[in-house]
Amino acid sequence: MCMFDLTGKVALITGGNSGIGMGMAEGLLQQGCEVAIWGTNAAKNDAALEKLSAYGPKVTARVCDVTDAAAVESAFAQAVKDHGRIDGCFANAGYGLQKTRFDEFPDEEWHRVLDINLNGAFYVFRCAAKHMRERALAGDPFGRLVGTSSLAAVAGQPRGQHYAASKGGLNAMIRSLAVEYAKHGVTAHSIMPGFVESALTKENYDPQAFTEKVMPRIPARRMGQGSDFAAIAAYIMSDASSWHTGQDFVIDGGYWIF
Repeated sequence: MCMFDLTGKVALITGGNSGIGMGMAEGLLQQGCEVAIWGTNAAKNDAALEKLSAYGPKVTARVCDVTDAAAVESAFAQAVKDHGRIDGCFANAGYGLQKTRFDEFPDEEWHRVLDINLNGAFYVFRCAAKHMRERALAGDPFGRLVGTSSLAAVAGQPRGQHYAASKGGLNAMIRSLAVEYAKHGVTAHSIMPGFVESALTKENYDPQAFTEKVMPRIPARRMGQGSDFAAIAAYIMSDASSWHTGQDFVIDGGYWIF
């Protein structure tokens, strides 16, 4: 049996209809894992569902705003009903724009980023952790809690203090979950991407300036793609990672060390 065979396992991925989330979903499906994806755009969900269903294992897609605790609880309960269980929870939904000086931040901009990136992850992880703990107490110990963080959590980010704060908080929450839930067979990790091609990066960075100033600092000399996160998702979900927890996985083409 392949150590990365995920047959019989189920993963929930928020923000799973594009980018990093889509890459994770594809990696998991290729190893036999069922996947439930959430997103706020119904059309993108439908397109992702059509693409992901071609891999074979069951896939479901649902519209869910992770900033709404009641909506998260309802959607999680439906995911369990659809798939029978949730073995891995990937809190990948995120948001953040870098267009305002810190001393001119409007309150709503600060709160929106924290609501999606930190509070949203909290609502999702709270449901998942309870589900995994109860299963463990019933004799079925296994779980994976994974948050998509950012290098901004550990590096200065001008005009992105709200984003950096949300991701720093996410990393701290992940480490605390790793400690509390290890006895239930549950591991917790954060994934810290470098510069990845997405709608968000297109909004934040001028293409010419990025090519001239940032690209020379990426040893791999390219931006990341969603597919670059397929393998790490499969590893984390597998039994092979059962004694590995509390890790901040940096996946950035060498940017951080250079």
